[in-house]
This record gives sequence, structure tokens and C-alpha cells, in this order.
Amino acid sequence: MVEIIRKFFSFCGEENRKKFVTSILLGVLQAIFEALKIPAIACMVRALLRGAVTGGDILLALGIMLLSIIGSGLIKAKSTMLQTEAGYDTCARKRVEIAEHMRYLPMGYFNANSLGQITSVTTNVMENLENVATRVVMLVCEGLLTTSIIILMLLFFDWRIALVLAAGFGLFLLANTGLQKAAGGLAGRKIDADEKLVEKVLEYLQGMAEVKAYHLTGQKSVELNEAISANAQINTDMEMTLIPRMTIQSLVAKLTGVCMVGFSCWFYCQGSMDALTAVVMVISAFIVYASLETAGNYSALLRVVDVSVDRAQEILDTPQMDIAGEEITPAEKALAASGISFSYDKRRILDGVSLGIPEKTTTAIVGPSGGGKTTLVNLLARFWDVDEGSVTLGGRDVRDYDMDSLMQNFSFVFQSVYLFHDTVANNIRFGQPEAPMEAVIAAAKKACCHDFISALPEGYDTVIGEGGASLSGGEKQRISIARAMMKDAPVIFLDEATANVDPENENELMQAIQALTEEKTVIMIAHRLKTVEHADQILVVNQGKIVQRGTHEALMKEPGIYQDFIGQRREAASWKVSQTAG
Repeated sequence: MVEIIRKFFSFCGEENRKKFVTSILLGVLQAIFEALKIPAIACMVRALLRGAVTGGDILLALGIMLLSIIGSGLIKAKSTMLQTEAGYDTCARKRVEIAEHMRYLPMGYFNANSLGQITSVTTNVMENLENVATRVVMLVCEGLLTTSIIILMLLFFDWRIALVLAAGFGLFLLANTGLQKAAGGLAGRKIDADEKLVEKVLEYLQGMAEVKAYHLTGQKSVELNEAISANAQINTDMEMTLIPRMTIQSLVAKLTGVCMVGFSCWFYCQGSMDALTAVVMVISAFIVYASLETAGNYSALLRVVDVSVDRAQEILDTPQMDIAGEEITPAEKALAASGISFSYDKRRILDGVSLGIPEKTTTAIVGPSGGGKTTLVNLLARFWDVDEGSVTLGGRDVRDYDMDSLMQNFSFVFQSVYLFHDTVANNIRFGQPEAPMEAVIAAAKKACCHDFISALPEGYDTVIGEGGASLSGGEKQRISIARAMMKDAPVIFLDEATANVDPENENELMQAIQALTEEKTVIMIAHRLKTVEHADQILVVNQGKIVQRGTHEALMKEPGIYQDFIGQRREAASWKVSQTAG
């Protein structure tokens, strides 16, 4: 229990840890103010035993009660405020820290870890920490500290009752240890079930079009229903496992109070304890029971807190790429690779690849699916680090660059475009949030998307759906190109940017790409003849190696993959639907 609390405080950071510790100490102080009710009652009992209740006795008891109520209320308000501030601030900071940390993780991390797992950590897990953990840790700490203080206080009244309470407290902690062990195995299963549920919900929603198109609604919903059932089952298992142990723990707390009352009455009857002390002991028994009961009930969730901290920390402990380079502004923007190799999950993807891409030239990368084209581009852009060899920009190894200064040189237009749930203007100025509207419109005009944006209900202020769901593929691509234009980086990566574009949008998209790539260093993955035949050099990648390189004219003269590739494209382009008279 102590280790879990220590881990949580360490996770919170110095500033918020101080707030939590202050809140706990205030909680103990609040308990002392609550305990002032005991001397208030003792004053009245003493007066009754004396046989004469005076106005002074009443005023003294009333004054102590008012001090107890007002002091307790004010301290509770301050303590709760500190808990709330520290809890929400901790999780807000950790969400930002996780997001910043993931910026510099290799792209392979996101292939190995599902979107559902990452989403669950930043939503469910962090919500557990900001809401559940804060309250659990505070109440458990306050309950245990309050009980410890009452034991010390009782030593001044009657050491025998203090020993009874200490013994009961020891048995309570023993019962709590059993509870913690039982919760330990279940907490991990609960977090796993939460992650699986989020993963399946996201998968089902994102694939809804395919599910409907292939009439798989029932089949795919089976997996979702199983995840929901598994989540319900683990929650049920937790209740069924922990409630009996919580009952034992609660019974120990109650029996401790009963023993305190019983021994106090016995000592009074035997004449070894006066009536006033006996009354104080009986009242103390009820206060102790309340403190232990609260601490015990909430302590069952400490293991969930423990696992939640571990899951969040797992992401933060994932090794980042080495980003601590220099801020370099290369004089020229030529890219080169020398003997680069890369493996993923022990599978060799690229093997000893070397190439040179001169500044302000266009290089097209073609080849069979799975040959290594996208991996090569990812290595050139330093989305991953090479296992062997080196990639250079302007003659300097990309690993010498500070990551942010390196990315200043690159713009990307991917086949799959992601647009945020925001205005069209803000999606275009995504990389430059302070850019004026005039610059946004100028970029949109160059990207051939000004006309369709102007036709939207609110023009550039139209909020588009998450992922750009309300726009066509060609429209999303052109907004993506406008976004890249706003960045105005000297090196442009195009990953099959025209692959999924309607024929009616192709001309405008090609114009947009031409405007984007003018006077730039361009690296493109492409399958269309129009996008590769005018490249300054063409690299044919197959089975992790560059098997052909040269211009379109040169490669058309030598038998091989490229010649076959162009032949297939021309055959597909000349294919027409014939109409047979019937």
C-alpha cells in the first residue's frame, strides 16, 4: 500500500506532490477538528456528573462545537480544492507529456501498439488517475493517519484502550494486505479489458463503411460484443472477489470499535476508569471506526491506481529516437543514403541501399507492393532510424540534426490524408497557427482548392468532420497540399498522393502538386505513368534493394520491372468498355 502511494506521488511531479501532501496534512487537521466534538461532549458529561450544569459549561461546549464545525468545514474546502487542482493538473500535464513523448517515438511503435491501447491510456487510464486515484489516495492516507493520531491521543487518556485500538489497527492492516493481493491480479485484467473495449469500438466505427458494404455487421459486432462482455465480466469478478475481503476488513474495524467500548465499560465497572474517560473512549471508538471504514473501502482501488500509473509510465518509458542534435540549417538540400539497412520484427525490409537525390530534382520511387518503397521514404524522412548506414541532408547525417530543425526542411503529402475536426482555414494553417488569412487563401489558390472552399456553407470557417469525412478524396488531398505549401519546406515527400483521386479531380490535383513542388527537392512514391515519366531519376525498389535506376527513357530501353510496370499501366490506360449490339 505504501509503495503504491509513493509511486503515485512520484508520478505526480514535485509541484503537485506538494499539493497532495498538504491536502493530506490538512485532512488530518480536519480530523482533529472533528475530534473536538469529544471534549465538547466531555464538558457536558462532566457538568452532568457534577450535578449542576452552568451557563459557562453550555457556552464552553457550544464554543468548542462551533470551532469544530467551522474549522473542519474551512479546512475540508481547502483540502478538497488542493486535491482537485493537483489531480486535474497532474493528468493534464501527463497527457501533454505523453503527446510530446510520442512525437519522437519511431513510427514502428505505432504499428506495434494499437490505436485502442494508446487511446485507452490517454482517456480511461488518465481519467482513473485524475478522478479515482486522487480521491482514493487522499482518503486512504487520511484514514490511516487519523487512526494513528487517535492512538497517540488515547495514550494520554488510557494506555489500555490505546493498546486495544493499536491491536485492532494491526489486524485491519493485515486484512487489507489480503485485499491488496486479491486486487493485484484483477487490476491488470481490468485495464486490459478497458483497452480491448476501446480498441474494438474504434475499429468497428472506423470500419463501418466496409462492414456494411460486405454485410459483416453481425460478424464484426460479435468481436465488439465479446469485448463488452469481457469488460463486464472483469468488473463483476472484481466485485465478487473484493467484496468478501472488504467485508472482513470492515468487520475488523467494527469489532475494534466494539472492543474499545466493551473494555471501557468493563474498566469503568471495575473502578479503574472514571465515567468521563469512559465516555471519551466510547466516542473515540465511533470516530476510529469511521476513519478505518473509509480507508478500507477505498483501498481496494489502490491496485487500479498502481496499474494505471504503470500503463501511463510505459509510454513515457518507451525509448525515443535520439533527438538531441544540433539546430542545423543546411546550405543545400540534397538527400543521400549510404548502405542503409533496416529490419522490422527481425524481418529485413531494406538491405544495403545507397542513393543520391540532388537539390531541386524530382525522384520517383516505384516497385512491387511490399518491396520497401514506403520504408525507404520513412528512413529518408527519419520517421525511423536506420539499423546500418546513414542518411544525410545537405551532407550532414540526419541524426546530427535536432528533430525539430530537421523537420523544418520537410513537407509531406500522404495517400491517406488526415484532417482535424476544425475549420478549413485552421487545417490549412495547421503548421503555422498564427498565419494571416491572406496567406491561407493564397496557399489554397495555389493548391486549386479556393473555389470549392468558397462554395462551402461558411467558406474557410466551415468546420469539417474529423478526418475530413465531409470532403471528397481529391478535396482532402488539395487541402493537404495547401497545408504543405504554408510550411514552404525545401524537401517534399509525396506518398502516392494521386492514388485514390477521381478522374475529374486529377487535373486540378496535378496542378496543385506542380505548384507545391516548383523549385523543391521532391521524393515521390507513385504508380501512375504521368507522375513518374518526367522525374529526373526513377528508383525501382524490389525485395529491399534498388534493382534499377535512371530516367524514364533510359529505363524503358532495358528489360526489367520498370518496363513491365509501364507496359501494364499503358495497357490499363487503353482499356475501354465495348458495347455489343444485341
